Amino acid sequence: MSSYENLAGAYDELTVDVQYRKRADWLIRQFRKSRIPVHSVLDLGCGTGTIACLLAARGYEVVAADASEEMLTAAAQKASVLEKAPLFLHQQMQHLRLLEPVDAAVSTLDALNYLTRPKNVQETFRRVYRALAPGGEFLFDVNSPYKLRRMDGQTWLDEKEDVFCVWRTDFSEKTKVCTYWVDLFEQEKNGSWRRSCEEHRERAWETEELTAWLQEAGFAKIRVTGDLTERAPRTDEDRLIFRCRKEH
Repeated sequence: MSSYENLAGAYDELTVDVQYRKRADWLIRQFRKSRIPVHSVLDLGCGTGTIACLLAARGYEVVAADASEEMLTAAAQKASVLEKAPLFLHQQMQHLRLLEPVDAAVSTLDALNYLTRPKNVQETFRRVYRALAPGGEFLFDVNSPYKLRRMDGQTWLDEKEDVFCVWRTDFSEKTKVCTYWVDLFEQEKNGSWRRSCEEHRERAWETEELTAWLQEAGFAKIRVTGDLTERAPRTDEDRLIFRCRKEH
C-alpha cells in the first residue's frame, strides 16, 4: 500500500504537536531577508497543506505540490475556507513542472527524505532551480542521518480518542534507509475499529551529498543550520535546514 493512502485522513490529528505556525513564521522571516521581494512561493511535498495554507493566509501566492492524492484531498478541504487558496498540484518532486517561476521554494518536515534514490534528489534540485525566479531562494529541511540511525529498532504509539497508531522502524546501514511500518486503527461510527497498514521509507542523506547536488543544479550561497536557528548544526541534530539561492 502506498505511503499516506490511509494515514492522510488521520495525519493532522496525529501531528497536533508539530509547531506549524512557528515554522511558517520562521519561513516568512527568511522571505523578508530575500534578495528579491517574495510574493509567490512553491511548497514542495506539501502533505495536507498546513504550511501552504498558513502562507496563503499571510498573503502569499502559493503553489503546493505533492505525490499523494489523499494528502492533496485533505489539503484542498483545509484550504476551502481561505479567501485565496493555494494552487495544489499532483506531482512527484522529481517531475515538478510549473507554468510560471516563483520567488521562493520551500520543502518542510523531511519531505526530501522520502526520495530514496540519488538521481531523484538531483533531478528535484534541478527542477526547483528552474522553477525559481533569479535571486529566489530554496529552503528545505531533512531528518539528519543521526536521527534516522537512532530510530533503528524503535516502536512508538500515537493515540487519540478515535485513532490509534503504532510505528515500528528499522534502519539499514547498507541502503541508508529507515523504514517505518505503520499500523493505523480508526474507530468507525458503529464503534468498531478498522485496521490499515502502510510502509514509509526515508533515506539518510549526508550534508556533503546534498550540498554537492545543490551546487551541480546551479545553486549558490548554500548554508546549513540547525532547525529554525542561525547556528551551525550540532552532531546530535535531528533536523537540518538548507538554504540556497538561484543567483541568475
